[in-house]
Amino acid sequence: MTVDASSASPPAKQGPGFPEFVALVAFLMALNALAIDAMLPALPAIGEALGVARENDRQWIITAYLLGFGVAQIVYGPLADRYGRKPILMLGVGLYVAFAAMAAFAQTFEMLIVARLGCGLGAASLRVLAVSIVRDRYEGRTMARVMSLSFLVFLGVPIIAPSVGAAILTVAPWPWIFGVLAISGAAVMLWAAIRLPETLKPEDRLPIRVGRIAGAFREALTERQSVGYTLAMTAITGALFGFLNSSQQVFAHVFDAEAAFPLVFAAIASGIAAASLLNATFVERFGSRMLSHWALIGFTTVAAVHALISMAGHETIWIFGVLQGLTMFCFGFVAGNFGAMAMEKMGHIAGTASSAQGFISTTFGSIAGFLIGQQFAGTATPMILGVATCGAVALACVFWAERGRLFQAHHASVRTAES
Repeated sequence: MTVDASSASPPAKQGPGFPEFVALVAFLMALNALAIDAMLPALPAIGEALGVARENDRQWIITAYLLGFGVAQIVYGPLADRYGRKPILMLGVGLYVAFAAMAAFAQTFEMLIVARLGCGLGAASLRVLAVSIVRDRYEGRTMARVMSLSFLVFLGVPIIAPSVGAAILTVAPWPWIFGVLAISGAAVMLWAAIRLPETLKPEDRLPIRVGRIAGAFREALTERQSVGYTLAMTAITGALFGFLNSSQQVFAHVFDAEAAFPLVFAAIASGIAAASLLNATFVERFGSRMLSHWALIGFTTVAAVHALISMAGHETIWIFGVLQGLTMFCFGFVAGNFGAMAMEKMGHIAGTASSAQGFISTTFGSIAGFLIGQQFAGTATPMILGVATCGAVALACVFWAERGRLFQAHHASVRTAES
């Protein structure tokens, strides 16, 4: 008999109540989204100020951050399992604040890229620790609900982030965008320091032993469900990063509508936020597999249709906005659920498993997104084809993870999240 794990979730430990806990996790995650999207409208100004001759090279401002964010996740998990979640979180957010401030004072493009890489190294703790802290307190469908609600804020930030960046540019030079990141990070760091208790029990702390860590990584990277959903998340993340890398150039050069970029970008990002809210509402009723598998099929289908329209030469800003918005709407049902399902059987090594999964999905997703972005040559077609391809790869990974059976759990013996 399959047991609904949410009904067996332990009561939350002392600390913030459910609404504040969700809000804190969401804002920790939102710092990452803000660091990616706020400077998108400023890329031309940054390139001009720092003498970046080749326009596609500006994409390194995004990719350097994402690479740091991905690579460092492999370190934070074992540290968090040994020393607890809170001290490692404080270390990571502190690095985020320091390197964001460094970016604000960068005098060369190389210095800015180093600062962005360092900021990503600090932000990696946000991803690993947020997931681990949630996993410490909840599991199963309740965990999926927390992650979906957190994603609502995390993915709602991109709705306003480019507009925030554009607004800052109207009253101050581009370095102030990074200054706002530093101030925001410091504020959330203070909130967590005051209100967030340590969620890892002393008896659950694991020593830093090479053999144990290697064993934990081996388990996370060999268990079929964990691997399948991690690879699927890598592909779907690559699609998102490909869109982010190319979006400003698409609006500036394909549609000659750079001024409309923050507004249309916000509309597209709103689709992700709306889907996350709907997912949080329905995931406990229908299950994360049912929702996310259908959403992934929708993601891939819409992106493929969009690619055909673009290749036929019928792309307009309205078609782009609507179809890309539908694609990202489907993404909103996929992201939180895939992360929760990848972690379903990893509760006993949550920190290490989260870091391994995050390392793979973000590092290789950022590389895929960068490769998609580098294909930009005056049309939106390479970006859209890249998104469709990533969707197809993700679908193949899910099909493998579920042994060819989609839409419902079928592991009979399990203490899983699905019924």
